[in-house]
Formats: sequence, C-alpha cells, structure tokens
Amino acid sequence: MTMTDKEILCEQILKLKEKRNAIILAHNYQREEVQDIADYTGDSLELSRNAASIKCDVIVFCGVNFMAESASILSPDKIVLLPEINAGCPMADMITVGSARNLRAQFPGYEYKGGYKYPADFTLRDIKKLHPGVPVVTYVNTTADVKAESDICCTSANGVKIVESLGSDKVICVPDRNLSAWIAKNTKKQVIAWDGFCHVHDRVIPDDIVNARKDHPDALVLAHPECRIEILEMADHVTSTSGMLRFAKSSEAREFIIGTETGLLYKLRADNPDKTFYPLRKDMVCPNMKKTTLKSVFHALDTMTYKIKVPEEIRVPAKRALDRMLEVK
Repeated sequence: MTMTDKEILCEQILKLKEKRNAIILAHNYQREEVQDIADYTGDSLELSRNAASIKCDVIVFCGVNFMAESASILSPDKIVLLPEINAGCPMADMITVGSARNLRAQFPGYEYKGGYKYPADFTLRDIKKLHPGVPVVTYVNTTADVKAESDICCTSANGVKIVESLGSDKVICVPDRNLSAWIAKNTKKQVIAWDGFCHVHDRVIPDDIVNARKDHPDALVLAHPECRIEILEMADHVTSTSGMLRFAKSSEAREFIIGTETGLLYKLRADNPDKTFYPLRKDMVCPNMKKTTLKSVFHALDTMTYKIKVPEEIRVPAKRALDRMLEVK
C-alpha cells in the first residue's frame, strides 16, 4: 500500500525525533494531526513540568511563545524549540514589565466596548507603584519577564487557592480580567485586576449559552475561567482545559457544551467515544494555536529552529514565582 504524504512526513518526524533525542509536546488547542504526533498533550504548565522530568536533549513545544518560555524556565539544560516563531499570545502581550505596547494594536478590527482601565502605555511596574507592597499574582499565560516581576504564579485551575494562600488582604492579578473576576467572586480579598483578556474566550456572550441550551437541553455547559464572569455564572461547571477532560470522563452526563477553544474537542471525543461534545461557539478558534503544522514540526527538528532560551537573570526569578505556586497545597 502506498504511503500518503502525511504518513511519510510523520515517519520523517519520528526518525528526526529519535536522532535528536527529542520529545514533542502539544497544547490541547493544537491541530489534530499535531496532537497525534505528540508524545504528550495537555495544558501549558502541565506539559512543561512533564518535560522537565523526562530525559531528553530537545523539547519541541507545539504551542505559543510563552509556553516554550515556560519549558525553558523549567528545563534550562535542554534545547527548547518553538516550531512557529510567530505563534504568540495576544493576551500575554497585553502586559509588559517596563516598556509600553499599544494594546489595541494587538487586535485590528476588534474593539472592547468597555475601554481599558489603564492608559495604553501602562506597565506592570506602573501598577506596582500605585499599590506598593501588594503581591502580584500572575497567570501562567504571560511572558517570562512578567513572571520574573511577580511574587507568585497561578493557573486557571488554582487561581483562587493561590490568592487565598497569601497573607495580604489585597492582591494584584494580571493579565486576564475575566480570570481575575472569577477569583474575586470566590474570595473576600480585594482583587486589583489588569484589563487584559483572551479574545477567543472573551467573545462569548450570554445569548450563546441560552441558544446552546435550547439546541442541546440535556447537555452540561463547561466554561473556561477566561470567559466573562456572566458566562461563568451561567455555566454548570467552571474549570481549566485539563479540568474539563477530567470532568467529562468522570461525569455521568452524556452531552456537554464546551466553552473553550475548539481544539479541546478532539481529545474530549477521543477519550469519551460514548459521549457527545458541542462547541459553545464554532468560532472559538485561536489562530496562533493553529499555526503549527506537521511541516512546522518537521522543520523545527530538521533545522533545530526556533530556539527559545530565557536568560538566567529572568529565568531564575520567573522560576521562583512558579515554584512558589507549586508549593501551595
């Protein structure tokens, strides 16, 4: 039987992977064929932690820039490759440490009607000056230098627990205003929120849930904390991508409406062939997550590009913020 071009490419990738002593990581939002070729799939921090414990020389991270940075932070002795160098995270780019960026420029044609709380040239150091001594809790979906400027990191799953673990009655949470709102709803502490957002999750409106429930009345709605607070309050269960995978597997429900990037549906359906999953919105697609292809992975291993290396002066304090998070039980 003649091999297809895809099969040939996959075979070449596997040979190169062995030659380089590499592992391939793919985020839950990646293309299906990229998830299939990966050694491990999962959320960004989970993948980086796994990679740190595995004996290999090269990590190919199929995701976006900050994810490859996290792998470099936790595995400084390994070569970390990002197959698509232009695969970035607009939300992560909405906050910088000390040099301003035009926030609106991140989204040509996309206008947040509420406006921004802070000027477009506002930075993390600016908000720290406004609230001296207040600990900064940084979402892992941020650049390495932002993590390095922070006191502790959090994930979408443990944000409330991390905030509750701090001695201060006031915290600064960056960069996602929606995750911050969810944390604020579930703690008595004052949450000072940055005004960033994920354009994929932020686009969901209440009518989307109302219409989805009309179409699928027996389905449970699972929503990611990056969705707006009014969406989270309407959902049956609020959790991270890994949490959705666990919940769907253990639940007795047979149908689910999934409020996150559509790439997760592939693994949900593969892990639960007897259950049915619907996207909350069909346009919940992250273009950056879809940039990586099998050709990208092959090119990365063949040419050893693009290398992501976090400088030690940033890596060490960034790792400290991650370690502090991991110490919270």
